[in-house]
Amino acid sequence: MMELSSFVARKLEAQLDERMSSYRKLVSTNASIKADSAESDLETWIEQLLKQLQQVNSQMQAWVSSGGSEMVSHTLTRHQEILQDLTQEFYRLRSSLRAKQEHASLLEDFKEFDRSRLDLEEGGGSEQLALLKEHASISRSTGQMDSVISQAQATLGTLVFQRSTFGGINSKLSNMSSRLPTV
Repeated sequence: MMELSSFVARKLEAQLDERMSSYRKLVSTNASIKADSAESDLETWIEQLLKQLQQVNSQMQAWVSSGGSEMVSHTLTRHQEILQDLTQEFYRLRSSLRAKQEHASLLEDFKEFDRSRLDLEEGGGSEQLALLKEHASISRSTGQMDSVISQAQATLGTLVFQRSTFGGINSKLSNMSSRLPTV
C-alpha cells in the first residue's frame, strides 16, 4: 500500500515538475495584460496536480499514523516537503505573473492617459476639455491606488510564505529535539 502511494506521489511530483518548468518559462516571458487560455489551463492543471499530491500524502500520513515504520515516516516527510516547496513556488510564480500583468496594464493605462493629455493640450479651453482633464486625473489616481494595492498583496504573499517557512522550521526543530533529546 505504502509503496504504491509513494510511487504515485513520485509520478505526480514528476508531472508537477514538468508543468512547473513550463509555467516558469511562461512567467519569464509573459508580459501581456490579459491571461490567455494556455496560462489559465496550465495553472488549473498545476492546482489539480497539487491537490492530488496532497491527497496521496494524506493517505500516506494515515498509513504512517496507523503504525508505519520509521523509514516510511521519512519517505512521507520527504514527499510533504516536496509538496510544500512546489506549492510555495507555484504561488510565488503566480503572484509574479499577476504583478507583471498589472504592470503591463498600468503602462497601457499610462500610455492612454498620455495620449488623452496630448489631445487636451492641443484643444482649447472648453467645458468638455475640463471634464476630460478631470477624468484623466481620476484615472491616473485610480491606477496609482491599484499599484499600491498590488504591492500590498505581493507583500502579504511574501509574509505568508515566510510564516509557513518559519512554521516548517519550528516543526523540524521540534521533531529533531524529540529524536535527539541531548541536542
